[in-house]
Amino acid sequence: MQPRRTLLPTPPGGPRAAAPMPALLLPLLLLLALRGAAGSAGSAVSAVSAEPGWRPDPGPHSGLLLQAARAALHFFNFRAASPSALRAVSAVQRGRAWVNSKKERKVDLVFTTERYNPEEGEERLGKCSARVFFRNEKPRPAVNVTCTRFVEKSKRQQEDYLLYKHMKQLKTPLDVVSIPDSHGHIDPSLRPIWELAFLGGSYVMWEKTTQVSHYYMAQLSSLKQWKTNDNAIDFDYTVLLHEFPTQEIIPCRIHLVWYPGKALKVKYHCHGLQTPEEASGIEEGSAVAPTELSNF
Repeated sequence: MQPRRTLLPTPPGGPRAAAPMPALLLPLLLLLALRGAAGSAGSAVSAVSAEPGWRPDPGPHSGLLLQAARAALHFFNFRAASPSALRAVSAVQRGRAWVNSKKERKVDLVFTTERYNPEEGEERLGKCSARVFFRNEKPRPAVNVTCTRFVEKSKRQQEDYLLYKHMKQLKTPLDVVSIPDSHGHIDPSLRPIWELAFLGGSYVMWEKTTQVSHYYMAQLSSLKQWKTNDNAIDFDYTVLLHEFPTQEIIPCRIHLVWYPGKALKVKYHCHGLQTPEEASGIEEGSAVAPTELSNF
């Protein structure tokens, strides 16, 4: 048999309301809540430094932050695979870095971007946030990057499709000698071809970037488009990469397969490499684009 519970009689007038909170107690509770929120944010920011073996970099110089921004955006451009939405680094807004005993560095940063070939009066495209992991002086940094405020979906799709349609309908496949020409000029009709080729170059430049070296695509030459039985655009070309800080010019032969809305397929071979490299759109790290790019 279970013991019978004794019910207390209800006071006259029904249940009593809770006692009012003392006037000084409410501000104290609010202060404690604010301190707790600040502590949570601080712990999230310092999560990397709390990892074993990592310590805050005494003061990452602007060159390292810009290097990380370039690597992240090369990776993002390659993964976005849209010549009409190609981006360039505008400015680094803020960043911090951590270093370990192997001199490897993790860099967290926020930077602004602009369209690679901006139209007159066009505003900057917005921000990217990224984490870049440099393995000492080894190439191919690991990247996780998110960018916002992309080119409007309809505009990007329309421009990409017009380029695709133009290249598919050519009676004679493209056979271009040099972009830009010897005077540094890019004919407006060839600008979309340059930007499409730049996507493949972005993959190569990301792969070859280290803590101390970065690359610019200086020239596109010997472009040859291949006739195919499928729907993709398939062509070979050579790029001249300007390496910094050595100032060397490195020729790389690239084979690119592109179809609007699909991942790029890239193979390349640079002077001095023993074996060709290959990519198919999914590499180490991750690139996160706005909603309209989620199907890329």
